[in-house]
Amino acid sequence: MDWGYFEDHLVYEDGKWKKLYCFLMILGYSRMRYIEFVTDMSTNTLIRCHQNAFRYFGGYPEEILYDNIKQVVIKRLLKQEDTTLDRQFEDFAGFYGFKPILCRSYRGQTKGKVERTVQFMRDNFMVGIKYNRLADLNGQALAWCNKVNGNVHATTNEIPSERLKKEGLSPLSRKYIIDKINLRRVQKDCLISYAGNQYSVPAEYIGKDVAVVALDSMLAAYYEGKQIALHRISYQRKDMVVNPQHYRRLTLKQTMDAENVLLEQGKVIDFPLKPSDLSRYDEVLYD
Repeated sequence: MDWGYFEDHLVYEDGKWKKLYCFLMILGYSRMRYIEFVTDMSTNTLIRCHQNAFRYFGGYPEEILYDNIKQVVIKRLLKQEDTTLDRQFEDFAGFYGFKPILCRSYRGQTKGKVERTVQFMRDNFMVGIKYNRLADLNGQALAWCNKVNGNVHATTNEIPSERLKKEGLSPLSRKYIIDKINLRRVQKDCLISYAGNQYSVPAEYIGKDVAVVALDSMLAAYYEGKQIALHRISYQRKDMVVNPQHYRRLTLKQTMDAENVLLEQGKVIDFPLKPSDLSRYDEVLYD
């Protein structure tokens, strides 16, 4: 995956002229291509483009190769496992279960397939292109993708859309709805903050980022698509809503004569909940 910046082109959107960027993704085996033009390169836009590419391909691969773009990588270190990824993008990748792979620095040939696509677009697709709005341009881009993916590829001597059947993509069974999701880091006391209050999640998620979804009077926390906590929303300020079961792993480590002080406070225990229909929360994440 890579970005392309077309400095000689603008698009008129929302009452003003905007710069034109392009999201590009190409599958390693089949050489299927997907391109989409955008007017910003934010993390939210990157995630939406990924989802559109996944829908176009009919699934997603186990690994995706990236350059050191700031929407994916915050701090690059020698070992990838020590590298800091963007929190939102890391949650997105974990939700689907694909692994982001980072190109080695100064080794542009590592992702040569997609870079050649950028150059091909500059020399062919963008030459003499005419469009009114972004939607018009993306309509032409989709038609271009359908055309090149239906022609014999110069390297494989096969048609990408035919080779796609052997790509081994994971099927799309759910959707990451970024607009309705807030990420929260779980603190050492098992608490996350939301709207001025604190809510507990199980101790095993300390230090991790969880997705928080609020609907009606309920708040749900998810980790990589799995619901891990459900609370009634408190409309107090600086309130603490805690489920004692979330601290079970911590209390088991304590001696018999030591108690968890978080459970001694009279008003911190969560209200008992009746069995709830959780389908609405799952719709937010899986839609």
